[in-house]
Amino acid sequence: MKALYLIIPFAPLVGSILAGLFGKQLGRLPSAIATILGVLVAFIGSVIVFNDVRAGNVFNGSVYTWAQIGGLHLEVGFLIDNLTTMMMCVVTFVSLMVHIYTMGYMAEDPGYQRFFSYISLFTFSMLMLVMSNNFLQLFFGWEAVGLVSYLLIGFWYTRPTAIFANMKAFLVNRVGDFGFVLGIGLIYAFAGTLDYAQVFAKREELAAMMFPGMDWMLITVICICLFIGAMGKSAQVPLHVWLPDSMEGPTPISALIHAATMVTAGIFMVTRMSPLFELSDTALSFVLIIGSITALFMGFLGIIQNDVKRVVAYSTLSQLGYMTVALGVSAYSVAVFHLMTHAFFKALLFLGAGSVIMGMHHDQDMRNMGGLRKYMPITWITSLIGSLALIGTPFFSGFYSKDSIIEAAAEAMHAHQVGATFAYYAVLAGVFITAFYSFRMYFMVFHGKERWMNNAEQHMSAHGHDGHDAHDAHDEHADHDEHHHGLGPNDKPHESPWVVTVPLILLAIPSVIIGLMTIEPMLFGEFFKGVITIDAERHPAMEELAKVFEHHGGAVGMAMHAISTAPFWLALAGVVTAYVFYMLKPSIPAAIKAKTPLLNNLLENKYYFDKFNEVVIAGGARKIGEFLWKVSDTKLIDGLVVNGAAKVVNVFAQAMSLFQSGLIYQYAFAMVIGLAFFLLMIVTL
Repeated sequence: MKALYLIIPFAPLVGSILAGLFGKQLGRLPSAIATILGVLVAFIGSVIVFNDVRAGNVFNGSVYTWAQIGGLHLEVGFLIDNLTTMMMCVVTFVSLMVHIYTMGYMAEDPGYQRFFSYISLFTFSMLMLVMSNNFLQLFFGWEAVGLVSYLLIGFWYTRPTAIFANMKAFLVNRVGDFGFVLGIGLIYAFAGTLDYAQVFAKREELAAMMFPGMDWMLITVICICLFIGAMGKSAQVPLHVWLPDSMEGPTPISALIHAATMVTAGIFMVTRMSPLFELSDTALSFVLIIGSITALFMGFLGIIQNDVKRVVAYSTLSQLGYMTVALGVSAYSVAVFHLMTHAFFKALLFLGAGSVIMGMHHDQDMRNMGGLRKYMPITWITSLIGSLALIGTPFFSGFYSKDSIIEAAAEAMHAHQVGATFAYYAVLAGVFITAFYSFRMYFMVFHGKERWMNNAEQHMSAHGHDGHDAHDAHDEHADHDEHHHGLGPNDKPHESPWVVTVPLILLAIPSVIIGLMTIEPMLFGEFFKGVITIDAERHPAMEELAKVFEHHGGAVGMAMHAISTAPFWLALAGVVTAYVFYMLKPSIPAAIKAKTPLLNNLLENKYYFDKFNEVVIAGGARKIGEFLWKVSDTKLIDGLVVNGAAKVVNVFAQAMSLFQSGLIYQYAFAMVIGLAFFLLMIVTL
């Protein structure tokens, strides 16, 4: 099996190399096929390994020793257990769907081969991250997905907004990664190893230590530092600002970054580190509060977005907050369960949004859409399925994971965990908000009157101001010629080609059934036994959740009972409110906006996080840089050291030149004076 473990991550890498280095020689279709085959091999291998692990064959070992420094072994190693194989299957399946979809979406883009190379490299990086058995390899995968996401977000590098977005993502993630490196450094300093199993074996020793020079628990500092890394990668407040701007990249990478891969890396990492996090109630409460703030306040921002991709992006931020809340109440299995279900329906929603953008000739503004249901039936029905899963409709996959998070938060509140009361009401309110903005988007796009008919004038300008996704098969230069954006008054939307609709259908299936099929083994069975550690006495949420599940009589009973619970009625209220506001009485949201200018400005400016970063952090850094340039560089280095040394040499040389006249009598006179001075010194002494 060890050979297969190597094949799974390296098959996409081989495809990436072929498309990246030899893409021009191979051509467009062979490059696409090479990368798709690489990811297909990885997916099939992941399924085989998944079944092997289910049969009891867990692997934890080194496959290559990179370096040995004293007692420190720097190794490439794999930890293959149920958590790993679940992540491998999700990552490779979603990536495979995105690869197939890309054949249609990027059909006429001049960077076709380069794009396939990048997304395959992204898949390799993510697989190395989830398969790692040590912190060195985890960090390698962590940084590699960050690097490739930088390349993908800025894929259209001639566009200034794309360059700004990828630089923003890179810098914000460096802030999180600084905390991550500190956490790993503390683990090595006090545990003496980077191997997961060896670190976990020393967890009790670490729990008994204090941070040097402080009265802080060492394990609390380690866990918070690690979680700061997760805050950057998984876009938690205040390190969330990069994620909405990442919409500047093409839609397929939006699906890849926001669904199963990069943003869930932080959730996966904290789950993997559950033996450490369970030792610190302070760290768990920190995780819980950050997650609940993200879940609630990022949802509010989704309400006022008009760009179809940005609505889905803010829903991702909110759902990541839900996962983080689950981590904070020690419901790690619920967090990764929601990670899995969310991966399918969020990838479905992003790819559905991309299909709509193609049908609308790259217009992303929902205000110019409406009535697309009859023109794009497959996109319509699959997007409806994704929306129903997202809002937690009973029997859909999102229902089981989302309701489990809300119930876990309620149990933590009853156990009086710090921050749990706020978290419970935040995730409960988030149900209404999610339903409202999701169906606001659904109704504005697929129902109502066909608004593009009245946009002939607007058709002559760039509509998708938040990122003009480019290049369907009908318009080779759509990205570069803004006059081609959007439908004309006599144009009709069109359904996307099969390479786009087939991935939508294949993603819609697990969006419906995967939750019902897997909730019992993943949350209440032994699927994560020996993988996730929970101190049930101090953190009883999962035990109480199991009792509630058993009381309802399993997954079907849980869905039936949900009809009488608050989350169901809040979700229904959100859908009905969206229908009334945007289908029946569109004057209502306009009136609310007119009467609440302060609130609207707050939301339009995204709580002023970007403004704060630009003025305080970036502005402060610029002023510090200017000060250092003027004082250190100009005055100290240039003025004192470089120019000062030259001036000293010049003065000394000019003084010496007075004695170098070339006249013999002056030299003789100087010798006599010097000799007299020398004799005087001898006599005096």
